[in-house]
Amino acid sequence: MSVEKITMPQLGESVTEGTISSWLVGVGDQVNKYDPIAEVMTDKVNAEVPSSFTGKITELVANEGDTIEVGELICYIEVEGSSDTSSDAGSSNSDEQPKEETNEESKDQSMKKRYSPAVLKMAQEHDIDLNQVDGSGRGGRITRKDLEKLIQSDHVPSKSASKQEKSQTESFATPQQDVSKPADMPTTQAGDVEVPVSGVRKAIAQNMVKSTTEIPHAWMMVEVDVTELVNMRDELKDEFKRKEGFSLTYFAFFVKAVAQALKEFPELNSTWAGDKIIQKQDINLSIAVANDNQLFVPVIKNADEKSVKGIAKDIVDLATKARNGKLTNDDMQGGTFTVNNTGSFGSVQSMGVINHPQAAILQVESIVKRPVYMNGMFAARDMVNLCLSLDHRILDGLVCGNFLSRVKEILENMSKDNTSVY
Repeated sequence: MSVEKITMPQLGESVTEGTISSWLVGVGDQVNKYDPIAEVMTDKVNAEVPSSFTGKITELVANEGDTIEVGELICYIEVEGSSDTSSDAGSSNSDEQPKEETNEESKDQSMKKRYSPAVLKMAQEHDIDLNQVDGSGRGGRITRKDLEKLIQSDHVPSKSASKQEKSQTESFATPQQDVSKPADMPTTQAGDVEVPVSGVRKAIAQNMVKSTTEIPHAWMMVEVDVTELVNMRDELKDEFKRKEGFSLTYFAFFVKAVAQALKEFPELNSTWAGDKIIQKQDINLSIAVANDNQLFVPVIKNADEKSVKGIAKDIVDLATKARNGKLTNDDMQGGTFTVNNTGSFGSVQSMGVINHPQAAILQVESIVKRPVYMNGMFAARDMVNLCLSLDHRILDGLVCGNFLSRVKEILENMSKDNTSVY
C-alpha cells in the first residue's frame, strides 16, 4: 500500500484556485479512479473533482469552504502498490514520513493569513483573534478544526482582549511609533454586516483588478436604430416559441451580428501575448449569465457558423446550466470576445471591463423608444446603444469604429424581408 496526494486540478483557463463547496466522500470511503470526490466552485465554473486513483480516502486536508490554489493538496488516498511485500520496517518508514512533512509544513507560515469563508465566519461568531491562532493546515493555514479545538478548550484568544492589550501598548508608544491599522483599512461599525469574500467573489475581484491594471481600456459607443428588427422579432416570437420550445430573444440577433462583423474585423478577435498579438481563428463568444450572486461567462462556440435559432438555443441552454450549477469546464473555455446583455437590467449606457485576456467587450444596452428626425419629420424609433471597451494595446479607434459601424449596419438591415432565423 502507498499513500498518494490528490491536489486541486486546473478547472479552466486562467483559473488559479477553487473553493470546496462540499465533499462527496468521507475518510474511509473506497473510490475508483475518476469517481467524483468533491464539488468545487471557481469564478468560471462549478465542477466536480475526480479522484486521480483507485483506493481508500485516508484524510481530507481541505475543509468545506476552504479556498485552495491549483496544485495544492486537498486529500490523501491509500492505493494498492505494485508489490505485495511490505515489511515491518517499510511500514515504520511510511509512518514516519508524514511526520517529517508535518514538521516541515509547520515551519512554513506562508498561508497563515489566507482565511476561508468558513474560518472567517466562525472567528466572527466566537470573537476569535486569528492572528493569535496557530494553523495546522498547509503553510500554517488556519482550518475550521483548529478553531473548533480552541472553542472546546475554552482558551479562545479574543479580539476584544487583543484590542485592550493593544490600547495599553499604544498608551506607552512614542509619536514616532505606528502601531495602528493602515489608514485606508475600513473598520466595522455597530450595525454593519461583514460578508466574507467567497472563492467566486475573490476570484472575480482578482480578475477585475488584473484586467484594469494590465489592460489600457478605451471606450466607444454607437447608437443603432433597430425598429425593423423589433418588428420582425415581435411578429415571429410566438410562433417560434410554439415551434422550438424556447424564446427568440433580441440578444440572439445581436450576438449573430457581432459574430458576422468579427469575421470581417478579426483584429477584435485577438489576444495580447507580450511580444505578439494572436488573432484567433475561431469566433467563440463569451456571454455573461448569473446564478443568484454568482456571475459566469460561458461560451457560444463557433458563433459565426450558427443561425439566430442556434445562437438562441445556446443562450437558453447555457443560462439554464448556470442557474442549475451544471456548467462544465468545456462550457467556460475558449472565449475570444465577450458580448454582455446589460440591457436586460434596463441599462442604457455602460463601460464594461474586458474579460482578460480578450481584446474587447461589447455591452448591448436596453432598447428604448426615442424621437428620431428622419425624412423631414420626427418619429418614434426603437434605439439601442452599443458600448465597446477595447484593449488599446491591440486596437485603435479606426478599426473599432469600423467594426461598430458594421455591427450597426447589420442590425439596421435586419427585417422580415431579408433575415432568416434558421
